[in-house]
Amino acid sequence: MSHIVTERIARGEARRLDQPPAALGVRHQIEADRNFGLPNSLYAATIACYLGFLAIVGSAFANPGLAIPMAVIVLLIAAFFGVPAIWTRLKENASRPATQGEFEAHGIMTLTGHLSAGEASAQVLVLPVLLVCWGLAVALIATLVA
Repeated sequence: MSHIVTERIARGEARRLDQPPAALGVRHQIEADRNFGLPNSLYAATIACYLGFLAIVGSAFANPGLAIPMAVIVLLIAAFFGVPAIWTRLKENASRPATQGEFEAHGIMTLTGHLSAGEASAQVLVLPVLLVCWGLAVALIATLVA
């Protein structure tokens, strides 16, 4: 590719521009929105469901051998939600999460269309709530069988 560009410059078909002055600063072509537009309460509910599942399963199958795997899973959950939370607070990120009132009033726009607050909450929380229900069912079955 550089060979082709060199030939075009030599023929006079292309021109070379100097670097812009450093005083202009870095210009980003794409402004990144690192926020998903959901209120923090939905993230907190998701974290509560995941940790609730671990508490249910951990208490139903209490075993000293499960202490290290449970601790690792708790650390992974903290990392999965902590790193994006830090990422949204970076200096270049101008957007902020929606408040609960804004979320209820306006909903959220997704790739497939506009969702009300209830519809978006259902989509976000369906898997964590089902996970808690599954943990309860497994704990109940284990209790009845034992």
